[in-house]
Amino acid sequence: MKDSGFNWSATGFFERLAGQNRFAKANGYRFSRVSSLKGFHDALGTMLSSKAFIAVSDESQGGIDIENTPHTRRVKTFFLARRHAADDMEARELALGNMRELFRQFMSVLILEKTRLEENNIFIDPRISFTEIDRYFFTGCACAFFQIAVDTYTDLTYDPDEWLTEQTP
Repeated sequence: MKDSGFNWSATGFFERLAGQNRFAKANGYRFSRVSSLKGFHDALGTMLSSKAFIAVSDESQGGIDIENTPHTRRVKTFFLARRHAADDMEARELALGNMRELFRQFMSVLILEKTRLEENNIFIDPRISFTEIDRYFFTGCACAFFQIAVDTYTDLTYDPDEWLTEQTP
């Protein structure tokens, strides 16, 4: 795949946001990297000393679209978690509200970043959903996730030098 020379790391972007956001700092959010939903669940068990955290999966889903303008899509998953008193639904709702506000603040910066990225042919899918995870996923901890889909132009120009023999349709 030929590269335009401009790369964007969703992981790095949100790690910087977590480190620079006053709300995240004031509410004790720590940033962490995990592998998949199972890795997130495992991290919850080892991070009981933390009040809250933001975790990004080091895995991404993706593929190449060869219609119209060829592009590669990568989808990154970000998890949010906030501890609360077990079996206290009011505390759980407060924790979810806290995570919703953090998500809103992150999106307020992402919308600015989106414009900058488009100048470099990197496109963020404008539909970003925030999903709250069932309360039985981890007792005493409200959890949610969101996914960012990023599309980058992919040069699919045939280059005979990449092949041992000429390719014919």
